[in-house]
Amino acid sequence: MSRRVPIRYLALPILLGLLSGCTLLPEAEPIRVFLLPTGDVAAASSAPQLDRTLRIHTPQASRVLAGPRIAVVPEGNQISSYQGARWSDAAPTLLRDRLIEAFRQSGQLGAVSSEDGGLQADLALLSDLRAFQSEYVEGTPQVVIRLDAQLASTADQRILASRRFEIRQPSAGTQLENVVSAFGQASDELSRQLLAWTRQAAHSR
Repeated sequence: MSRRVPIRYLALPILLGLLSGCTLLPEAEPIRVFLLPTGDVAAASSAPQLDRTLRIHTPQASRVLAGPRIAVVPEGNQISSYQGARWSDAAPTLLRDRLIEAFRQSGQLGAVSSEDGGLQADLALLSDLRAFQSEYVEGTPQVVIRLDAQLASTADQRILASRRFEIRQPSAGTQLENVVSAFGQASDELSRQLLAWTRQAAHSR
């Protein structure tokens, strides 16, 4: 004589089988990580080398700009970030490294370092990063970099010069790859302008 199995004992294996065939949580969206593109940052100049050493500090930035998110202002005063995309490092660090690379390539200063190395230097480049984002203007993105820079003498902690730099670089398209490329072009232009200003300010002191 066969025995009847209670329904509750049959329901559990069926339920487990159904759960194993699906996922309760959505799959995490893959994150694309972008480097800051490099162009012809600064060709070696024929001007004589300035016998000064420079330490470039990482720019100070707000919490929104201090991380690796790629910031975007889609409209008005609303700031957000591109979903599923990140810089390879915090934005201020990427910009600092780009500036160091440009100054070294130019050969216009005796030596260039960052604050991480703890090396002595004649001059210090301090800055506040006010904008490092893409902004939509009439439906077209353009990259905006705004940097308040100060050149200081490390011997007496005296500010030698200060200036605000603002670079606007239109993107070739709305695709994220186009916007990232525009970030690289804007960073290169900032490097060129900052290098010329630093050399002039240091030479006049």
